[in-house]
Amino acid sequence: MTGDIAIRTEALSRYFGAVKAVDSVSLEIPKAQIYGFLGPNGSGKTTMIRTLCGLLTPTSGSAEVLGLKIPDDAEALRQRIGYMTQRFSLYEDLTVLENMRFFGEVFDMEPARIDARIAALLEDYDLGALKDRQARAMSGGQRQRLALAVATLHEPELLFLDEPTSAVDPENRRDFWESLFALVERGTTILVSTHYMDEAERCHGLAILDKGTLVAVGTPDALMDDIKAQVLTIETAEPASAKRAVQDLPGVLSIAQLGQRLHVLLDPQTEEPVRHVEEALASRSVAAQVTQVRASIEDVFVMATRGKTRRQRGRATGEAA
Repeated sequence: MTGDIAIRTEALSRYFGAVKAVDSVSLEIPKAQIYGFLGPNGSGKTTMIRTLCGLLTPTSGSAEVLGLKIPDDAEALRQRIGYMTQRFSLYEDLTVLENMRFFGEVFDMEPARIDARIAALLEDYDLGALKDRQARAMSGGQRQRLALAVATLHEPELLFLDEPTSAVDPENRRDFWESLFALVERGTTILVSTHYMDEAERCHGLAILDKGTLVAVGTPDALMDDIKAQVLTIETAEPASAKRAVQDLPGVLSIAQLGQRLHVLLDPQTEEPVRHVEEALASRSVAAQVTQVRASIEDVFVMATRGKTRRQRGRATGEAA
């Protein structure tokens, strides 16, 4: 493994019986970046993280994390990583200080180092005024900050975050991400799973998973620039009529309504896409303004997972989350 790669997988797979939760995924994740796993529920994000942490044994393929082979070196790896799960996993009946001190001992840290790290983290994550409060009495955003403080107590080189912002409001989500960028500035590598498109766009690199397979990989900008579709918006006072006029046009791949606006993905081979859509609208006497725009991460996601039926998506459940 080269010095600037934190994680490398080769055809990594993890099956649960007949369910292919992770299916032949090959990736290289650089150090000191935020790398995102984006995918719907059941896409394999959690299974991938648990396998890379050494909590699950791969069915086939290989993985190296921080130069250590998984699962052979999983015990050595645990001292060098932090893991924040989807659900709050600290002790509800312990205070902030008690939780932090307990996990410092779990990480086998020296008492003086535990004290120093607690003092620093109480300040970094604005927990000082809450240090004697039980975790059960904290808000969602406060519990999130505590969970991140505990996950980073032993200053891990690599931090795994499994949908860490699913239970907090937008303001706390924004503050949480600022904390992640501060960690990266200090050299921490972060692997985060999410189903939020705006969070995916914040990542330095991104892997889109669907039904356990890797369907797209790259930087957010590269993925948006390389999308195999043309993207149009239709501004109209008659969105339902506009949708009926456009939905059966040759080359239309997807239509989504956003208030009084339609967002349309077209086959990249469609010639003069704006005129193509304008003529269809005019033929139905629908007044509208059609504009070609840059793709979003949501557009990339739609194209990468396009054609999967709801039944197919639902086959990967439980550990395949």
